Amino acid sequence: MGNCKISGDPSLAFIVEDRYGHRISYLRVSITDRCNERCHYCMPAEEQTWLPKAEILSYEEILRVIRAGTRLGISKVRVTGGEPLTRKNALWFMEQLGQLEGIRDLGLSTNGSLLAKPGNQGHSLTVAECLKRSGVRTVNVSLDTLDRATYEKTTGRDFLPKVLRGIEAARAAEFESIKINTVLMRHRNEHELWDLVEFAREKNLLLRFIELMPVSTTQVLTEENFLSAAEARKLVEFRYGKLEPVPEFRTNGPASYYRIPGTDQKVGFISAMTNLHFCETCNKLRLTCEGKLRPCLGSHLEFDLRSVLRDPAMTDADVERFFLEVVERKPEQHDFRNQYQPGRRMIAIGG
Repeated sequence: MGNCKISGDPSLAFIVEDRYGHRISYLRVSITDRCNERCHYCMPAEEQTWLPKAEILSYEEILRVIRAGTRLGISKVRVTGGEPLTRKNALWFMEQLGQLEGIRDLGLSTNGSLLAKPGNQGHSLTVAECLKRSGVRTVNVSLDTLDRATYEKTTGRDFLPKVLRGIEAARAAEFESIKINTVLMRHRNEHELWDLVEFAREKNLLLRFIELMPVSTTQVLTEENFLSAAEARKLVEFRYGKLEPVPEFRTNGPASYYRIPGTDQKVGFISAMTNLHFCETCNKLRLTCEGKLRPCLGSHLEFDLRSVLRDPAMTDADVERFFLEVVERKPEQHDFRNQYQPGRRMIAIGG
């Protein structure tokens, strides 16, 4: 296993550390490449070819992978897509996932459009309430704009009213945390940052502004549409005054948080492109819906775990060994700033 280290009290979960000191405790799991929206930075306008069903991991296969991960110290799991709630029986899967030992933090990333729908448990619960009952603690909702026309232009769907109802359903379900993730796009939403801050304050949501990354095609990220986190922060400060850093506030992710002066409201900034120290605290791996284990979003490295899972001769110990080999290959930092040419669309990797 080379430089990959495992340490920990035998009575507790192990802690896996790579050669650069990244302590891996977080697994992002995509359960589908399908989505009911067509965001241009995730799924380009050209025709989308969905993966055949036979190539997608079954729920049982995914659960086996996660069990192996928990034995090696994975304690946080976030389920993503595509849009994860479009996959059939997604609520059943979340319920099974919520019962796994070792997972202390279970989350879901969604566009929010399906959260207010009725659940499939034969009574009046919403999807959001079903998720909460299954053990989901946190929900991240993608919301780049509060303007209906801009939303439709950005996502290809007139779903803003559904998303806003979904956010209300999530609030009613009383998750421990609801985060709003806003991708920064010049000439698209920089004039709405104040409105988004006010919306988050009114709804008691945690807002994060995210720099656009080259995770789909080479045309998605350009000098013309890129808006840095630093510039976004200045725009927010123009309205509210100098933001106060809150370094002690963490959410298991790469965001840097600031407090709006004179309030308790926090705003996060995720600056993968401009923060040269962005990768130093990375603690995650990604599992794609077709069974590729990726040590880094901003790298072409990915390893075929599906073939291991579907080989009858492979044991759970082999799955764990595969995990450790991928951790050993985790790069020190992403390649986004090194003329990165994405080989896959974001929707095929997982949000």
